[in-house]
Amino acid sequence: MTTLIKGGQVLSTTGASLADVLVDGEKIIAVTAPGVFTEADEVIDATGKYVLPGGIDAHTHMEMPFGGTHSVDTFGTGTTAAAWGGTTTIIDFAVQAKGTSVLSTLDKWHEKADGNCAIDYGFHMIISDVNDTSLKEMEACIDGGVTSFKMFMAYPGVFYSTDGEILLAMQKARETGSTIMMHAENGIAIDQLAAQAYAAGRIEPVHHSLTRPPELEGEATSRAITLAKVTGSPLYIVHLSAAQALAAVAEARNEGQNVFAETCPQYLYLSIEDMAKPDFEGAKYVASPPLREKSHQTDLWKGLRTNDLSVVSTDHCPFCFKDQKELGRGDFRAIPNGMPGVEHRMDLLHQGVVAGEISLGRWVETCSTTPARMFGLYPQKGVIAPGSDADIVIYDPAARQTLSAETHHMNVDYSAYEGLEITGKVETVLSRGRVVVSPSGFSGSTTHGKFLSRGLNQYLI
Repeated sequence: MTTLIKGGQVLSTTGASLADVLVDGEKIIAVTAPGVFTEADEVIDATGKYVLPGGIDAHTHMEMPFGGTHSVDTFGTGTTAAAWGGTTTIIDFAVQAKGTSVLSTLDKWHEKADGNCAIDYGFHMIISDVNDTSLKEMEACIDGGVTSFKMFMAYPGVFYSTDGEILLAMQKARETGSTIMMHAENGIAIDQLAAQAYAAGRIEPVHHSLTRPPELEGEATSRAITLAKVTGSPLYIVHLSAAQALAAVAEARNEGQNVFAETCPQYLYLSIEDMAKPDFEGAKYVASPPLREKSHQTDLWKGLRTNDLSVVSTDHCPFCFKDQKELGRGDFRAIPNGMPGVEHRMDLLHQGVVAGEISLGRWVETCSTTPARMFGLYPQKGVIAPGSDADIVIYDPAARQTLSAETHHMNVDYSAYEGLEITGKVETVLSRGRVVVSPSGFSGSTTHGKFLSRGLNQYLI
């Protein structure tokens, strides 16, 4: 089966060029000047459209257990929603609970995802119990294509690791060439502030943010960077939300340290004002780190332009407002932490292009090419080039759409961006050469997605 995509502007990290793309089976076999090829089994006219590599969301949580419940998107519903939004690869997190085996945890996540994904997928491993066995099992994970390990400075008693445990895992990462991913917030101090707020009767959702001040994200980020410097480990800061944390990352990168960071659309578009909405509506926006004052958004957009923020992921972890978020009525500490977003990442970052915050090249770089390189998938993914997987998005930059729970495909009962009008919309999506989304709707299958055995971070020096 051959597919010719003709007449579009092919996007890469360097911008746009008018070109045709020829696909044979699952692979791209040619990117040529317009008109070199004229026939194929299927011809898609992309005139006036962008043709870009499929998005890679390197931070999702499908079916994740949290606080006595679990995120409501299954691998099937979540990857289908991702496809609708132009994302053709996710990297999800297998979650080791304390007292359990790393490898048995990974097996459980393979069972959840295998045969249940509409697009290709990989895994990171959350390490919450650092001991001789789990450190050894990290090596087996790498052999199995799981080459990045997330740790937490937050959530004492659940995921939290001490500085000593982090140091041990970082030493193993240095030894193996793998990457430590860090949730950088000072969880010990945060828990004290949250307990004080609750005792004083401050129970509304906004206090989730007020008890997790940006200074404690900055402090933890600096501490993680210091531990990485001592051990020589690569470090990737997940879901960075605060100017203080960004300043620490920028300083380390200026010194040549292997430190990288991602941010998420919610930190670029939403703020603490959303968490202060009345009638418990603010619970819809509870995530960790929390939404900040709007002033932080300026710094984050600048960080994307300067590459101090290398990647935009979603931290997609949806909990329904009814029955799940409502568990925290009367105590903001009990609100499940997480927001939906996997379907709208590509659109929201394109809106940054429209607004002049980032270039077309940075849109592709932060949403596709850099995550492919960062997590050992390039050039199989993240680029439109001969030999690469035919993960391709045809995007209409002039289309208008309004984001709403009534029209999204995520398995959650609200939209964090309800009523937001944006310019640009996905028109057609190919996953490994198969059209899974077209103007006529979704034509994919949740048995289509394949597990991706990943290599090491390609940015390490």
